[in-house]
Amino acid sequence: MKQILHVAAALIMVLCYSGYLLASLQFCKGYVSISKKKEQLFVIFSLALWLLLNFAAGYVPIPYFILMLLGRLFFAGFVLLFFSGAFGGKILAASLLMAVMTLVQTFCESLLWCLLLFFIHMAGIPYPEQADYLIACVSLGMAAWVVYRLSKRRMALFVCGGGKWRAALAIPLAVLIVIFDMAQLGAANGILLRSGGNLGAFYDQMLSHLGFCVLALLAMFAAGAYVIGLERIFLEQEKGSRYRAQIAVYQMMEEQYSRTERMRHDMKNHILVMSGLYHSKEWKKLGNYLKKMETGCLENSADITGNKAVDALLYQKRRQADQKKIVWECDVQIPKPCGIHEFDFCVLFGNLLDNALEACERMRHAKTHGPAECFISIQAKTVKKCFFLIVKNSVDEAEQQNTGIARKKNPQGHGIGLLNVRDVVRQYQGVIHMESEGGIFVISVLIPLDAAAHNMERIV
Repeated sequence: MKQILHVAAALIMVLCYSGYLLASLQFCKGYVSISKKKEQLFVIFSLALWLLLNFAAGYVPIPYFILMLLGRLFFAGFVLLFFSGAFGGKILAASLLMAVMTLVQTFCESLLWCLLLFFIHMAGIPYPEQADYLIACVSLGMAAWVVYRLSKRRMALFVCGGGKWRAALAIPLAVLIVIFDMAQLGAANGILLRSGGNLGAFYDQMLSHLGFCVLALLAMFAAGAYVIGLERIFLEQEKGSRYRAQIAVYQMMEEQYSRTERMRHDMKNHILVMSGLYHSKEWKKLGNYLKKMETGCLENSADITGNKAVDALLYQKRRQADQKKIVWECDVQIPKPCGIHEFDFCVLFGNLLDNALEACERMRHAKTHGPAECFISIQAKTVKKCFFLIVKNSVDEAEQQNTGIARKKNPQGHGIGLLNVRDVVRQYQGVIHMESEGGIFVISVLIPLDAAAHNMERIV
């Protein structure tokens, strides 16, 4: 009977660790790519290594600290070997997974041991068999659940910054893992917290488990604050760089539009000059003059919105769509007067159209599609004292099913550009809505003009 319980407990532990590996695989797939064949190899090799190390811990006279160190190194090596992508991203992913495994498992084991020892002492019952396996299973299951929850959240650490920075960000997490491994090495060699009195080994053991529990809890808070703090820093830097880029584009378009207006204003003089060259039959000078005018003027855009910056922006995006053979539909009317700043218009239109162009480009290059027709439709008008903007674009249906855009609540999953859009909409007390169905992605923005006017007065 004991052997049956022992085998059953061991099988449950294997299942729990397999769940942790599958959750780790799902987490890594969100940031680095891997083939189906290598997915299986990653799980098989990692599980085989874990079984080998656990067997060695019970039957081979090797220090437990060495076995833990080998397990960490081989796990990181498997991530580097089987996954493809930036080296820094793979190192950071492996460090996060090992940190979660170490901290969550240590916390759960210490807490459960404290509760079990207290219950045994109070109830006066003998030590239950297979308690080690049961506590280990619960701890492994909790670690797998935490990793699974992390896999559902898009982390900006893997989106922002370069590969070298990501590898450097893994250093504090690796140091934290080493500290806990050293603490467990000391505990394995009898270095425990003492009660300081004659309470006995039982209370010393409880005090040691309680110390590990508190230490793991503090470390989890520290690691969480470290990761969340860095994410916020990176997001703010990325958003700032996007804003600076939008300012540069806005200034460029404003300058270009002003140059066009000057050219139109001077058109009468240009016509007089060309007429003189024509009558004097100076064809070469006339040709050079026409070329100079052609390079200095902005082609007339069909997207007349009532806002110079938006006109110039739509002209640039329409040219990009024409170059990529994307059907362009535009009906945009900017209300006058309007409390929305021109810069914020550039942020809204620029980011939404960039996302639409990128989605159509991915659709055109999707292997599952034939020469499908890609389109972008943008409409904006005043609806009941609100500025209403809606952008529709075609998307790859396979990508749509895999990403589940309509169900995502985390804006990081849609890119940093959408965060800037959300900031602008929030600034004017507006709302934003996204949905994707039938190969069409739709994003709509509604901004109250009264709130926009009030916001503009406050800024001024």
